[in-house]
Amino acid sequence: MGAESRDGGDTTSPFLAAEHSNLFVAEDGDGGGRSNGGVHASVDDSRATAVLMLSTFVAVCGSYTYGAAVGYSSPAESGIMADLDLSLAEYSFFGSIMTIGTVIGAVSCGRLADLLGRRGTMVFADIVCIMGWLAMAFSKGAWLLDLGRLLLGFGICLFIYVVPLYIAEITPKNLRGLFTALHQLAGVYFIPESPRWLAKIGKEKDYETALHRLRGDNADISEEAVDIKDYMETARISENNFLQLFRRKYAHPLTVGIGLMVLQQFGGTTAITFYASSIFELAGFSGTVGTIAMAIIQIPVSALSAVLMDKCGRRPLLMVSAGGTCLGCFLVGLSFLLQDHNKWEEATPILVFVGLLIFSGSYGLGMAGIPWIIMSEIFPIYMKAVAGSLVALVSSISSWLVSYSFNFLVEWNSAGTFFMFSTVCFLTVPFVAKLVPETKGRSLEEIQASMTM
Repeated sequence: MGAESRDGGDTTSPFLAAEHSNLFVAEDGDGGGRSNGGVHASVDDSRATAVLMLSTFVAVCGSYTYGAAVGYSSPAESGIMADLDLSLAEYSFFGSIMTIGTVIGAVSCGRLADLLGRRGTMVFADIVCIMGWLAMAFSKGAWLLDLGRLLLGFGICLFIYVVPLYIAEITPKNLRGLFTALHQLAGVYFIPESPRWLAKIGKEKDYETALHRLRGDNADISEEAVDIKDYMETARISENNFLQLFRRKYAHPLTVGIGLMVLQQFGGTTAITFYASSIFELAGFSGTVGTIAMAIIQIPVSALSAVLMDKCGRRPLLMVSAGGTCLGCFLVGLSFLLQDHNKWEEATPILVFVGLLIFSGSYGLGMAGIPWIIMSEIFPIYMKAVAGSLVALVSSISSWLVSYSFNFLVEWNSAGTFFMFSTVCFLTVPFVAKLVPETKGRSLEEIQASMTM
């Protein structure tokens, strides 16, 4: 049965409308894709085409929604509590309910990405996020406020799963780290679908056309196209089900994916992001100045991370990032410890400020995005739906536990809370050194084959 009849429709976009009947682009005129004498622009030397850059730019705009949703609860805390007369427990529930939304999103994100496609899932996520923001904007009571936050959590979970997955699947291996690190939706209809997803559902003509659009009309896509086709044919013999994920062959990628997410969340990132303003004010520093400084430092650090991703590799950046977050949390914990003992009180607010800036900058350098990039690289495409959902679920549950308990932990022992975060960040370094593979400069098929042998 042909691909068209099996899938029941055409999934091409305006960028996929042009016909590219020749899969192999020869340079010596003999019609062969791999002549003995010709030199081809292999996928290793692929350049960033206009379509590839546009597709990446549009996809990463979803990160704005994520950043706005995560950072909203921190500066808005005092205003919302006053306007709606919320208690600390009620506001903690509001701050953490977004992670309950991400739990719901985690259960469904993998299946939705397979069912709707990567591009369709981004459209759906944006609609959900718009509904969430509108509910919060017009809320007159806690229930509508919480509902809006819940919807935002569901939507951003889809974004943080599908955006790095989409970019990893459309970019050549020498640019994958840079483009994925640049991680709502204006113009998604005009970008091509993931070639690997099109190949997975049997649309061979469409995935070849998508590759041509992403790599350039004159690029030789023969090697990459054959690799994808061969891998998909092998993958079709495997069933995509949850229980199969726990076979021994998937132990390594599953340990890496889940381990990175747990360490990321229990390192304090969600709590610090959600409640940064309160942390600064607790230390006697301006919450407004502190949160603005944290946001500003993210810009150059994220740009530096994108540049270094394909030069230094994922592992070094992760270890440097984890070391920096460890230092940042330690300084904040030390500051609160000195405050508790009435020591060096005039300098402790500055110490908290410096510690949180170090944490924010270090986190943006690697731990913010690289775990999701690695997750999108290490699982075979026929297992990405279930594996991605499980990893996202673990991340969401961990995030909820940390964000909901944080205010109560700080009331119990503020210094001890940040020393715990610092310890988790410290443990991340040997975990990365021992278990996380270096994926720089390797095709997705090479990475996945090496990890599931």
